[in-house]
Amino acid sequence: MAELATIARPYAEALFQVASHGDLRQAVEQLDGVAATAADPQLRSFADRPKANAQEVFDVIAGVVRTPLADSVRNLLVTVIDNGRLSALPEIALQFRALVNERSGVSDATVYSAFPIDAAQMDAVLGALERRFGRKLNARVEVEPALIGGICVVVGDEVLDTSVKARLEQMKAALTA
Repeated sequence: MAELATIARPYAEALFQVASHGDLRQAVEQLDGVAATAADPQLRSFADRPKANAQEVFDVIAGVVRTPLADSVRNLLVTVIDNGRLSALPEIALQFRALVNERSGVSDATVYSAFPIDAAQMDAVLGALERRFGRKLNARVEVEPALIGGICVVVGDEVLDTSVKARLEQMKAALTA
C-alpha cells in the first residue's frame, strides 16, 4: 500500500494551487477542522459502513465543522470521500499547512512547557525563539509536567531543549561516563 504522505501530496498541492487565489489562512483553519473531524474514530466507523454513501459522510463532516466551507475545501472533501481517501485527510492538512508556511516564510513550532504560559510570557518567548531560529514562528503550547521546568521547542526537525529534565539527563550522562 502506498504511503499516506504519497497519497496526500497531490491533494495538498491541488488545494494549494486553488486556494492560493483566496485566503490561505482561512483554508488552513477549515482544512484543520475537517481533518480533525475525519480523524475521529466514530466518524471513520460511520464512513466505513457499506451503507453510508458519500453525501451522508460529507453532510456529517460538514455538520460537525459547522462553519461554511470555502469552495476549494468543500471540493477537496468531496473528492477525498469519493476516492475513498478519508484516512489521508489529516496528512493532507499537514502537507497543505507546510506549503502555506513555506510560501509565507513561517514555520510551525510546538513549545512544550512544564507549566502553562500566559500571553505576555509567550510573546517574550516567541520573540527570543524567532531570533534563535531566524524565522517567524506559529507557536502552540503544550503542557508537559514531566519536563519539571523550562521548555522544549520543536520547529520542524530542530529541537531546542532547555528543560530541567534534559539538564538532569545531561548531568547523569556526564557523571556515569
